[in-house]
Amino acid sequence: MTDAMIRALAELPGLDARCSRTRRVPESGSDAVHEWHFLDTADELDRLGVSPVGTILAVHGNPTWSYLWRDVVSASLRAAEAGAPAWRVIAVDQLDMGFSTRTGSARPLARRVADLDDFTSALALTGPVVTLGHDWGGVISLGWAVEHPELLAGVIALNTAVHHPQGVPIPAPLRVAGLRGVLAASTVGTTAFLETTLALAHPPLRSDVKDAYRAPYRSAARRGGIGGFVADIPVDAGHPSFQALERIAAGVADLRVPALLLWGPADPIFSDRYLDDLVDRLPHADVHRFEGAGHLIAEDRPYADAVLSWLGEIAASEVRPIVAPATAGHPMSGGYTPLWAALDARRTDEDVAVLDMSTRGAPARRVTWRQLDDRVRGLAAGLAAIGVRKGQRVSVLVPPGPTLTAVVYACLRIGAVIVVADAGLGVRGLSRAVRGAWPDVVIGELPGLAAARALGWPGIRISVPRLPRAAARALGVTADLSSIAGAGAAAALPIEPEPDDPAAILFTSGSTGPAKGVAYTHRQLSALRDVLAAHFGVTADTGLVTGFAPFALLGPALGTRSATPDMDVSAPRTLTATSVAVAVRESDAQIVFLSPAAILNVVATADALTEQDRRALAGVRTFLSTGAPVGEPLLAAAAALMPNAVAHTPYGMTECLLVTDTTLDGIRAVASAADRGVCVGMPIGTNRVLISALDADGLATGITSDSAGVLGEVVISAPHLKASYDRLWLTDRGSVQGTPDGRWHRTGDVGHLDADGRLWIEGRLPHVLVTADGPLAPVGPEQRIEAADGVRRAAVVGVGPHRLRQAVAVVETIPDASAPGLASPELTTAVRGHCDVPLAAVLVVPRLPTDIRHNSKIDRTRVSRWAERTLAGGRMDRL
Repeated sequence: MTDAMIRALAELPGLDARCSRTRRVPESGSDAVHEWHFLDTADELDRLGVSPVGTILAVHGNPTWSYLWRDVVSASLRAAEAGAPAWRVIAVDQLDMGFSTRTGSARPLARRVADLDDFTSALALTGPVVTLGHDWGGVISLGWAVEHPELLAGVIALNTAVHHPQGVPIPAPLRVAGLRGVLAASTVGTTAFLETTLALAHPPLRSDVKDAYRAPYRSAARRGGIGGFVADIPVDAGHPSFQALERIAAGVADLRVPALLLWGPADPIFSDRYLDDLVDRLPHADVHRFEGAGHLIAEDRPYADAVLSWLGEIAASEVRPIVAPATAGHPMSGGYTPLWAALDARRTDEDVAVLDMSTRGAPARRVTWRQLDDRVRGLAAGLAAIGVRKGQRVSVLVPPGPTLTAVVYACLRIGAVIVVADAGLGVRGLSRAVRGAWPDVVIGELPGLAAARALGWPGIRISVPRLPRAAARALGVTADLSSIAGAGAAAALPIEPEPDDPAAILFTSGSTGPAKGVAYTHRQLSALRDVLAAHFGVTADTGLVTGFAPFALLGPALGTRSATPDMDVSAPRTLTATSVAVAVRESDAQIVFLSPAAILNVVATADALTEQDRRALAGVRTFLSTGAPVGEPLLAAAAALMPNAVAHTPYGMTECLLVTDTTLDGIRAVASAADRGVCVGMPIGTNRVLISALDADGLATGITSDSAGVLGEVVISAPHLKASYDRLWLTDRGSVQGTPDGRWHRTGDVGHLDADGRLWIEGRLPHVLVTADGPLAPVGPEQRIEAADGVRRAAVVGVGPHRLRQAVAVVETIPDASAPGLASPELTTAVRGHCDVPLAAVLVVPRLPTDIRHNSKIDRTRVSRWAERTLAGGRMDRL
């Protein structure tokens, strides 16, 4: 390395030039000796007097160099200075790349793995070693890992691939770059390939960082390695590096060390297809998809923090045996009965099991227990016959009703993992969810199949209806449910899945960020059924009307008939009071499940009820508002339509659908209490609720406890609590951090427990206002404001700097405001008179924005941004 190069390295942003090293390394199998440039923290650790617990061997891809790993180099040294377990970091410049020697010879995959072995041998590297690779550096680092099991302690990969499926074209950017006549010009003769790669960052790279990546590649003579890497992509079985890649892929599947996969799903080169392949080979891996990140994930997201946190856990555990992913069990979990046990028990029963009223004017569909069981068994055996195996993912794009019920129970019966994402997420959100889960099979109606085709969703496609041959070909459909059920009619069912096998991935609403996949085991879903049956007294004769999608599938598991009213379940406000009454009458149901948004419209359309409708509703004995906490006025208005029913409003979330419960009478009993927020009652069954207190910065750092009156994050435990978040290791880790034993979940909700152990919800963590007087949760002040004349709904949000936030009330009025703006002096006075906290301003809007699934949770983050902009003199446009 020349003096000029050394000086250039010292000026690169973020690079600790103290760690820059060179070493002459003999090439195995030849007389050549090559100079390698690399970053190494060994001397700095020695200066600090710190002995490393192991080594991170970091390998870049194409067309980057060791500069890619500057953050993990710096972060590891900071951690060592802070007294954390120290890891030595060695980040190489591969030969012909970065500031290492230009060899002038071809370096196919096998040679590059051998090069890395030459380098580590020259350093006399000892274990434990954790490899870290990106792009083609991921393949090479994994190749080294496979060949050095005696040194290996773990593997980490960022957006890479070790296998490409036959018959699928390689990614378009690589295909174009590799074309004859284009390869040399785009990769060597010009900087096109380099610049295209640098443009993949999200957000865009700073200009000085781009210049740092360009530094080793200023001339065509120094860019030969970039072209060599592209030329070495094994496009088919005839490529010289194909067999080497196959050997590495097979070896990765045999690795039994801890693994971490960090992924940017917006990568046009290494898509989720390659992540899914790696997960199949490393099923024990911890996986985190950074939504919105792309190919240059090391630039897009704080990967170094994730790497060191993960390594800290390895160091703490010393030896971590590889087993099936742990489930979020519960210390008081009971026995296990599979979800389909009631179907088995009633398989010859001719009573109605499922009643579907949402048939757009056609007669209601009635399915008996015998018919449902036959359909489930036929589909289960048929799916198994076409190759759907235990553990494979099946995305179900079917609206609630008998067909969805049969498909779900068939998949569960054979151990396939159902993937359920609400159509209410919208096309973009739904596509992100489906692609993130990367299903093996997609089962859908025509709209879902058309979206799958247009948006390139993965998976074999199965149609609900039988399609004309041309339509099936156009949509990429290979089978239909009728054919599958027919094929399975005489086939044997496979062995049942085990209780702790994965069963489902249910996506959250997306109201608090991108929708997250929540993973459940069979045991946890069965525990949900059991707690629901026990708490609400569900029997075979109870009957359910379910206007809330998550509970629409539980009727068969509970052994009782279920009815879906005439509505669009992805748009709860389409449900009318008449539709509920008709469904109750037709099914003779005694329990009604509705979401808060559905209740709003049911109450608003109550005038259309006939005497016959009202008599039917009078037969309901239990009414549940599920999905979001509701206040006394709305619950009372709905209960008035079902005068003989006990009105419940359970509190839960996708991660744990039933946590606490209270009744209308229970809410009224505490109406005069001084507690802020919405009372959601006592924990159900063996569920437990604790609070992690907020500190002066509004962060839930307090030790979890059941002390009364403490404002903090709600932390829960239950037999039916989720197993994990799907491919969101960091999120999952955060959700259990600081909890008593890891079998808990941080909900992100803020509230407190009262002296009797009741839970009061006061908002979400991101919505807490950190004022000069300390943290302030929004729900309590909002409730007081909503008692003012002329106010329908209110949102209390913050404006101003952290720790000095000022509360602002944004309200919907009665009648509706014609446009957003400042409230009138009279309304401002009335609102301030009802609120018990100082308000910097009162604003009015025609409608407060809500979440996309429940249509009831106010999007306070969006409201806060609008209020801040408006009060700063910005245009008062719509929210």
